[in-house]
Amino acid sequence: MHNELKTNDMQTLESNKTTIEESTNPISLNLPDFTTDSYKDAYSRINAIVIEGEQEAHDNYISIATLIPNELEELTKLARMEMKHKKGFTACGRNLGVEADMEFAKKFFSKLHGNFQVALEKGNLTTCLLIQAILIEAFAISAYNVYIRVADPFAKKITEGVVKDEYLHLNYGQEWLKENLSTCKEELMEANKVNLPLIKQMLDEVADDASVLAMDREELMEEFMIAYQDTLMEIGLDNREIARMAMAAIV
Repeated sequence: MHNELKTNDMQTLESNKTTIEESTNPISLNLPDFTTDSYKDAYSRINAIVIEGEQEAHDNYISIATLIPNELEELTKLARMEMKHKKGFTACGRNLGVEADMEFAKKFFSKLHGNFQVALEKGNLTTCLLIQAILIEAFAISAYNVYIRVADPFAKKITEGVVKDEYLHLNYGQEWLKENLSTCKEELMEANKVNLPLIKQMLDEVADDASVLAMDREELMEEFMIAYQDTLMEIGLDNREIARMAMAAIV
């Protein structure tokens, strides 16, 4: 009886071992090989983009608080969350032995960053919220959701935690714009014409690197447009207005 139990235990151990191996073996799950030079090269830019994106978000929420000082506590809390995300994504690069190409990332965000700064100087709160709390957050959420399916185990866990937080940020901008839609709709639609095309350009610019990480450009754009249009619907725009705004992505 003892031998029979021992044999069953060994079979269970072997079965568990197989499951563990399958869960960490990229080939068995159609995952990319995280150890290749080509993967690490592409990852150096993708990882830099998410690190810089979180830093930009932190700075932008602090700046937005200067336009709505009564929301300082809430916006400071959102900004702190972005810095936590930055540390998490920095650890993801370190885990793979990859140094993030921060110079590339700063150039990648430069146009959106510039547009945000101009809007901030003019006191255009609607434009600032569109850029940070709608466009950038929807971009991040869609990219993170696609990435989670093909990420290494360490980065997958980090990214899953980040996505939960990002929905709170998207919701913040969404709720403010919803409450103020009657007075901010015109500015919202004008700002969209200028800034939505930049998201498509950014996706195009990073498409080759994303492909190396097994992230499909068409899927990324589709996920983004779904998240973006869902947000516009929640804000209170009608189907015709949403379609008109979405057309700005086709340039």
